[in-house]
Amino acid sequence: MTEPLLKLTGITKHFGAIEALRGIDLEVRAGEVVALLGDNGAGKSTLVKIIAGGLKPSSGSVWFDGAERHFASPSEAKKAGIETVYQDLSLCVNADVVANFFMGREITRKVLGIPILQEKEMERITGQAIAEAGTRIPSLRTNVEHLSGGQRQAIELNRFVHFGGKLVLLDEPFAALGVEQTARGMEMIRQVADRGVGVIVITHIMAQAFQVADRIAVIRHGKVAGDVETAKTSPEQAVEMITGGTLTIAGMDRAGTGRDPAQQGEEANR
Repeated sequence: MTEPLLKLTGITKHFGAIEALRGIDLEVRAGEVVALLGDNGAGKSTLVKIIAGGLKPSSGSVWFDGAERHFASPSEAKKAGIETVYQDLSLCVNADVVANFFMGREITRKVLGIPILQEKEMERITGQAIAEAGTRIPSLRTNVEHLSGGQRQAIELNRFVHFGGKLVLLDEPFAALGVEQTARGMEMIRQVADRGVGVIVITHIMAQAFQVADRIAVIRHGKVAGDVETAKTSPEQAVEMITGGTLTIAGMDRAGTGRDPAQQGEEANR
Protein backbone atom coordinates (compact mmCIF):
# COMPACT_ATOMS: atom_id res chain seq x y z
CA MET A 1 0.00 0.00 0.00
CA THR A 2 1.25 3.48 -0.86
CA GLU A 3 1.38 6.21 1.75
CA PRO A 4 -1.83 8.24 1.84
CA LEU A 5 -1.90 11.57 0.04
CA LEU A 6 -4.24 12.90 2.73
CA LYS A 7 -4.39 11.60 6.29
CA LEU A 8 -6.72 12.97 8.96
CA THR A 9 -6.18 11.82 12.54
CA GLY A 10 -8.52 12.56 15.43
CA ILE A 11 -10.05 15.66 13.84
CA THR A 12 -12.52 17.49 16.09
CA LYS A 13 -14.31 20.78 15.63
CA HIS A 14 -16.32 22.76 18.16
CA PHE A 15 -18.52 25.80 17.58
CA GLY A 16 -19.13 26.92 21.13
CA ALA A 17 -21.18 24.15 22.73
CA ILE A 18 -21.81 22.46 19.39
CA GLU A 19 -19.52 19.50 18.65
CA ALA A 20 -19.49 19.30 14.85
CA LEU A 21 -16.73 16.69 14.43
CA ARG A 22 -15.82 14.10 17.03
CA GLY A 23 -12.55 12.39 16.18
CA ILE A 24 -12.45 11.90 12.41
CA ASP A 25 -9.86 9.52 10.95
CA LEU A 26 -9.75 9.40 7.16
CA GLU A 27 -7.21 8.63 4.44
CA VAL A 28 -7.18 9.31 0.69
CA ARG A 29 -4.50 8.01 -1.65
CA ALA A 30 -3.27 9.48 -4.91
CA GLY A 31 -5.44 8.26 -7.78
CA GLU A 32 -8.26 7.22 -5.46
CA VAL A 33 -11.86 8.44 -5.55
CA VAL A 34 -13.58 8.56 -2.15
CA ALA A 35 -17.29 9.33 -1.88
CA LEU A 36 -18.10 11.20 1.33
CA LEU A 37 -21.66 10.42 2.36
CA GLY A 38 -23.85 11.48 5.23
CA ASP A 39 -27.13 13.18 6.03
CA ASN A 40 -27.32 16.96 6.04
CA GLY A 41 -25.95 18.09 9.39
CA ALA A 42 -23.62 15.09 9.71
CA GLY A 43 -20.46 17.23 9.45
CA LYS A 44 -19.38 16.69 5.83
CA SER A 45 -19.12 20.37 4.94
CA THR A 46 -17.25 21.14 8.16
CA LEU A 47 -14.74 18.39 7.39
CA VAL A 48 -14.23 19.57 3.81
CA LYS A 49 -13.66 23.14 4.98
CA ILE A 50 -10.93 21.90 7.34
CA ILE A 51 -9.22 19.95 4.55
CA ALA A 52 -9.45 22.99 2.25
CA GLY A 53 -8.08 25.43 4.82
CA GLY A 54 -11.32 27.29 5.42
CA LEU A 55 -11.58 26.16 9.05
CA LYS A 56 -9.02 25.13 11.65
CA PRO A 57 -9.68 21.93 13.57
CA SER A 58 -10.16 22.19 17.34
CA SER A 59 -7.81 19.22 17.68
CA GLY A 60 -6.26 16.48 15.58
CA SER A 61 -3.78 16.39 12.71
CA VAL A 62 -3.98 17.01 8.96
CA TRP A 63 -1.24 15.34 6.95
CA PHE A 64 -0.94 16.09 3.24
CA ASP A 65 1.65 14.94 0.75
CA GLY A 66 3.88 13.51 3.48
CA ALA A 67 3.89 16.47 5.88
CA GLU A 68 1.70 17.73 8.71
CA ARG A 69 -0.12 20.84 7.60
CA HIS A 70 -1.68 23.80 9.38
CA PHE A 71 -3.40 25.70 6.59
CA ALA A 72 -4.24 29.24 7.62
CA SER A 73 -6.45 29.87 4.59
CA PRO A 74 -7.87 28.23 1.47
CA SER A 75 -5.17 29.98 -0.57
CA GLU A 76 -2.48 28.14 1.41
CA ALA A 77 -4.22 24.82 0.80
CA LYS A 78 -4.54 25.69 -2.87
CA LYS A 79 -0.83 26.43 -3.16
CA ALA A 80 -0.14 23.02 -1.61
CA GLY A 81 -2.30 21.35 -4.28
CA ILE A 82 -5.79 21.13 -2.73
CA GLU A 83 -8.74 22.54 -4.65
CA THR A 84 -12.44 22.66 -3.83
CA VAL A 85 -14.92 22.69 -6.72
CA TYR A 86 -18.38 23.82 -5.63
CA GLN A 87 -21.71 23.53 -7.45
CA ASP A 88 -21.53 27.13 -8.65
CA LEU A 89 -17.85 26.80 -9.61
CA SER A 90 -15.36 29.67 -9.57
CA LEU A 91 -15.39 30.63 -13.22
CA CYS A 92 -15.88 34.12 -14.63
CA VAL A 93 -18.89 33.66 -16.90
CA ASN A 94 -18.31 36.82 -18.97
CA ALA A 95 -14.77 35.71 -19.93
CA ASP A 96 -13.82 33.08 -22.50
CA VAL A 97 -12.46 29.57 -21.91
CA VAL A 98 -8.80 30.56 -22.30
CA ALA A 99 -9.09 33.48 -19.89
CA ASN A 100 -10.72 31.22 -17.29
CA PHE A 101 -8.19 28.44 -17.73
CA PHE A 102 -5.27 30.82 -17.06
CA MET A 103 -7.00 33.14 -14.58
CA GLY A 104 -4.33 34.33 -12.14
CA ARG A 105 -1.63 32.44 -14.08
CA GLU A 106 -1.55 34.38 -17.35
CA ILE A 107 1.51 33.96 -19.60
CA THR A 108 3.11 37.31 -20.39
CA ARG A 109 6.20 38.63 -22.14
CA LYS A 110 7.58 42.07 -21.47
CA VAL A 111 7.94 44.44 -24.40
CA LEU A 112 9.65 47.70 -23.50
CA GLY A 113 8.94 46.84 -19.89
CA ILE A 114 5.21 46.35 -20.51
CA PRO A 115 3.75 42.85 -19.88
CA ILE A 116 1.94 41.58 -22.98
CA LEU A 117 -0.41 38.57 -22.81
CA GLN A 118 0.75 35.61 -24.90
CA GLU A 119 -2.73 34.81 -26.19
CA LYS A 120 -1.74 32.25 -28.84
CA GLU A 121 0.38 30.23 -26.40
CA MET A 122 -2.35 30.31 -23.78
CA GLU A 123 -4.90 29.16 -26.35
CA ARG A 124 -2.63 26.34 -27.51
CA ILE A 125 -2.09 25.02 -23.98
CA THR A 126 -5.80 25.32 -23.11
CA GLY A 127 -6.82 23.49 -26.26
CA GLN A 128 -4.37 20.68 -25.59
CA ALA A 129 -5.54 20.22 -21.99
CA ILE A 130 -9.21 20.24 -22.97
CA ALA A 131 -8.61 17.80 -25.84
CA GLU A 132 -6.70 15.37 -23.61
CA ALA A 133 -9.73 15.28 -21.31
CA GLY A 134 -12.01 14.46 -24.24
CA THR A 135 -14.16 17.51 -23.64
CA ARG A 136 -15.92 19.02 -26.65
CA ILE A 137 -16.11 22.82 -26.62
CA PRO A 138 -17.19 24.65 -29.82
CA SER A 139 -14.65 27.43 -29.43
CA LEU A 140 -12.05 28.28 -26.81
CA ARG A 141 -13.05 31.91 -27.34
CA THR A 142 -16.64 31.24 -26.29
CA ASN A 143 -17.66 33.00 -23.10
CA VAL A 144 -18.27 30.53 -20.27
CA GLU A 145 -21.86 31.76 -19.83
CA HIS A 146 -22.72 29.99 -23.11
CA LEU A 147 -21.33 26.59 -22.02
CA SER A 148 -23.13 23.69 -20.37
CA GLY A 149 -22.60 22.79 -16.72
CA GLY A 150 -20.55 19.77 -17.72
CA GLN A 151 -18.28 21.83 -19.96
CA ARG A 152 -17.74 24.33 -17.15
CA GLN A 153 -16.77 21.54 -14.76
CA ALA A 154 -14.34 20.20 -17.35
CA ILE A 155 -12.61 23.58 -17.56
CA GLU A 156 -12.23 23.83 -13.80
CA LEU A 157 -11.06 20.25 -13.27
CA ASN A 158 -8.57 20.29 -16.13
CA ARG A 159 -7.21 23.65 -15.06
CA PHE A 160 -6.65 22.17 -11.61
CA VAL A 161 -4.83 19.10 -12.98
CA HIS A 162 -2.75 21.07 -15.47
CA PHE A 163 -1.35 23.39 -12.82
CA GLY A 164 -0.23 20.59 -10.52
CA GLY A 165 -3.25 19.92 -8.31
CA LYS A 166 -2.99 16.83 -6.12
CA LEU A 167 -6.33 16.57 -4.27
CA VAL A 168 -9.70 17.86 -5.46
CA LEU A 169 -12.82 18.15 -3.30
CA LEU A 170 -16.03 18.04 -5.34
CA ASP A 171 -19.10 19.36 -3.51
CA GLU A 172 -22.28 17.90 -5.10
CA PRO A 173 -20.69 18.08 -8.57
CA PHE A 174 -23.68 16.62 -10.43
CA ALA A 175 -26.49 18.52 -8.72
CA ALA A 176 -27.13 20.91 -11.61
CA LEU A 177 -26.34 18.51 -14.48
CA GLY A 178 -28.59 16.46 -16.74
CA VAL A 179 -28.24 12.71 -17.27
CA GLU A 180 -25.79 12.89 -20.18
CA GLN A 181 -23.69 15.62 -18.56
CA THR A 182 -23.58 13.65 -15.31
CA ALA A 183 -22.32 10.56 -17.13
CA ARG A 184 -19.57 12.62 -18.78
CA GLY A 185 -18.76 14.22 -15.43
CA MET A 186 -18.25 10.84 -13.80
CA GLU A 187 -16.02 9.74 -16.68
CA MET A 188 -14.01 12.92 -16.21
CA ILE A 189 -13.56 12.23 -12.48
CA ARG A 190 -12.17 8.78 -13.30
CA GLN A 191 -9.82 10.35 -15.86
CA VAL A 192 -8.59 12.85 -13.27
CA ALA A 193 -7.99 10.05 -10.75
CA ASP A 194 -6.18 7.97 -13.39
CA ARG A 195 -3.68 10.85 -13.67
CA GLY A 196 -2.77 10.37 -10.00
CA VAL A 197 -5.04 12.97 -8.41
CA GLY A 198 -6.87 12.14 -5.19
CA VAL A 199 -10.61 12.90 -5.35
CA ILE A 200 -13.20 13.37 -2.61
CA VAL A 201 -16.79 13.54 -3.88
CA ILE A 202 -19.60 14.77 -1.64
CA THR A 203 -22.95 13.58 -2.94
CA HIS A 204 -26.45 12.70 -1.76
CA ILE A 205 -27.08 10.45 -4.75
CA MET A 206 -26.20 6.89 -3.83
CA ALA A 207 -26.12 5.46 -7.36
CA GLN A 208 -23.54 8.04 -8.45
CA ALA A 209 -21.37 7.37 -5.41
CA PHE A 210 -21.28 3.66 -6.16
CA GLN A 211 -20.59 4.24 -9.84
CA VAL A 212 -17.64 6.62 -9.47
CA ALA A 213 -15.97 5.90 -6.11
CA ASP A 214 -13.34 3.36 -5.06
CA ARG A 215 -14.32 3.80 -1.41
CA ILE A 216 -17.34 4.98 0.55
CA ALA A 217 -16.73 7.00 3.73
CA VAL A 218 -19.81 7.74 5.83
CA ILE A 219 -20.04 10.57 8.38
CA ARG A 220 -22.79 10.38 11.02
CA HIS A 221 -23.13 12.76 13.96
CA GLY A 222 -19.57 14.01 13.45
CA LYS A 223 -17.95 10.55 13.42
CA VAL A 224 -16.87 8.09 10.74
CA ALA A 225 -19.66 5.52 10.74
CA GLY A 226 -18.14 3.49 7.93
CA ASP A 227 -15.13 3.43 5.60
CA VAL A 228 -15.32 0.58 3.11
CA GLU A 229 -14.36 -0.35 -0.44
CA THR A 230 -17.26 0.23 -2.77
CA ALA A 231 -16.96 -3.28 -4.18
CA LYS A 232 -17.32 -4.78 -0.69
CA THR A 233 -20.53 -3.05 0.34
CA SER A 234 -23.98 -2.26 -1.05
CA PRO A 235 -26.24 0.79 -1.27
CA GLU A 236 -28.46 -0.76 1.39
CA GLN A 237 -25.54 -1.17 3.78
CA ALA A 238 -24.37 2.37 3.07
CA VAL A 239 -27.82 3.73 3.89
CA GLU A 240 -27.78 1.87 7.19
CA MET A 241 -24.41 3.45 8.02
CA ILE A 242 -25.78 6.89 7.14
CA THR A 243 -28.97 6.58 9.17
CA GLY A 244 -27.94 4.16 11.90
CA GLY A 245 -30.89 2.04 10.86
CA THR A 246 -32.77 1.20 7.68
CA LEU A 247 -34.11 3.54 5.03
CA THR A 248 -35.19 3.06 1.43
CA ILE A 249 -32.68 4.00 -1.25
CA ALA A 250 -35.24 6.34 -2.82
CA GLY A 251 -35.31 8.25 0.44
CA MET A 252 -31.55 8.62 0.38
CA ASP A 253 -31.69 10.28 -3.02
CA ARG A 254 -33.49 13.21 -1.46
CA ALA A 255 -31.49 15.82 0.41
CA GLY A 256 -32.24 15.97 4.12
CA THR A 257 -33.64 18.99 5.89
CA GLY A 258 -31.01 19.40 8.60
CA ARG A 259 -28.25 21.96 8.64
CA ASP A 260 -24.53 21.40 8.73
CA PRO A 261 -23.01 21.85 12.21
CA ALA A 262 -20.77 24.60 10.83
CA GLN A 263 -23.84 26.63 9.93
CA GLN A 264 -25.39 25.95 13.34
CA GLY A 265 -22.20 27.04 15.02
CA GLU A 266 -21.98 30.23 13.02
CA GLU A 267 -25.56 31.08 13.98
CA ALA A 268 -24.89 30.30 17.63
CA ASN A 269 -21.85 32.59 17.64
CA ARG A 270 -23.71 35.59 16.15
